[in-house]
Amino acid sequence: MALLQMKGITKRFGSLAANDGVSLEVKSGEIHALMGENGAGKSTLMNVLYGLIKPDAGEIVIDGKAMDFASPLSAIAAGVGMVHQTFRQFPNLTVWENLVFQNEPGNGPFVSADAARDFVRKLGAKHGLEIDPDSRVRDLAVGIRQRLEILKALSRQAKILILDEPTAVLTPQERDSLFAAMRHLASQGMALILVTHKIPEVTAVTDQITVMRDGRLTGTLTTAETNEAEIIRAMIGRNVPPTVATKVVSTATPMLSVRNLSVRKANVAVVDDVSFDVRPGEIVGIAGVSGNGQPQLISAVTGLERAVGSVVVAGKDVSDFSIADRRSAGISYVPEDRHLTGTAPAASIADNIVFGTHRVSDASHRGFLRKEAIRTQARRLIEQFRVKATSEQVPIGSLSGGNMQKVVIAREIEHQSPLIIIEEPTRGVDVGAIEFIHKTLIAERDKGRAILVVSSDLNELLALSDRILVMFEGRINASLTGNDMNESTVGGWMMGGVQSA
Repeated sequence: MALLQMKGITKRFGSLAANDGVSLEVKSGEIHALMGENGAGKSTLMNVLYGLIKPDAGEIVIDGKAMDFASPLSAIAAGVGMVHQTFRQFPNLTVWENLVFQNEPGNGPFVSADAARDFVRKLGAKHGLEIDPDSRVRDLAVGIRQRLEILKALSRQAKILILDEPTAVLTPQERDSLFAAMRHLASQGMALILVTHKIPEVTAVTDQITVMRDGRLTGTLTTAETNEAEIIRAMIGRNVPPTVATKVVSTATPMLSVRNLSVRKANVAVVDDVSFDVRPGEIVGIAGVSGNGQPQLISAVTGLERAVGSVVVAGKDVSDFSIADRRSAGISYVPEDRHLTGTAPAASIADNIVFGTHRVSDASHRGFLRKEAIRTQARRLIEQFRVKATSEQVPIGSLSGGNMQKVVIAREIEHQSPLIIIEEPTRGVDVGAIEFIHKTLIAERDKGRAILVVSSDLNELLALSDRILVMFEGRINASLTGNDMNESTVGGWMMGGVQSA
């Protein structure tokens, strides 16, 4: 008998059936993939299992016992753990304080910090996910924060573990360590559910694959008996060829010139004397293992971070400009964290689309917002960018991650800036949306825009980039073009020195 049975789960949000009679079974010792396009209902189904959402109909059975989860605490008590795609963390606390929250070691009201630190170190070493227990979460790169989320889930003695896009910001080595940990947990009798859009990961680590489309179950595949093409067809009903941009060499005057840029934190240069150019009509990718200064570099260029050095956009020195003035000078920016920085989740899609241009566009007149014009623009972009939403007036936070990402990209492209800076363009995005986003970026490059892309997905950078800059310990240690843009060479520079292909 299956360790987990979800029978006829139905959940509606207004007229939208996010889950429509969905059933799922996962056996003890099994790693089970849950796949589907953004908006297919995967996250809703897992939130029902974790007690975050109450289903309108259906039943959850664990170890033969019917469950009725009132909250995540009751789900955890029943043996369900979850690694969330969106972080659940206290940014002002340390790693160890986050990790042992509600399970603090010590006697009575007194917490043993030493015991907690030791627990973090041993847990990290055990699973190959080491992390400094005394670091403040707010100071961590996104990749390290994701590592903390994984450790939090692994620290709980769960029978069923849900992993929602857990490798989105991990290096290949970290990913492999996670897979080893997953296999170990499965060998101990746990049931693991991997929610991911990365088909190679599914074929590498899972036993079964369940596919959803438009809130319904469309089929279950045995991993060993299927292939990537069949999985893609099950997800979106068609084949999707890989997107590989035709490489170009731009000789135009740089749209972005960065010279001798440095960012220091606690007397450490996290960005150390960095210089580079991005020209109109080219895509420049920035590669690097998480924690080597990529987010701080982009924050310095966009004005989010104080820096020493110069930033020139379209021939204008913007080094002392505010964020808003840099945007007016010609920068569009898609941040890596679409929830925290890229959107106001409680605001509507329409409001999020007009943010940043509401004072200078057709959206306002004599200081007053033109609400119908804002909604018309939003409806046009929703259709153009194939955003799955019931209305332009729904909160953007109610969208799936991929659809939220499409809205942010639509807003920044609509801004018509000559320079687009985009971090993690397809993190947590399904294969169909990845194809759309990649083709959109290539089309904008071909229109003459200068595009700077930062991605933890090396395959994405290799597919999109005309040049790749590699960061290591806060410096750019390689600028690669042509035949040098291959996984072996780029990966070698990411680790600090080139390795032979």
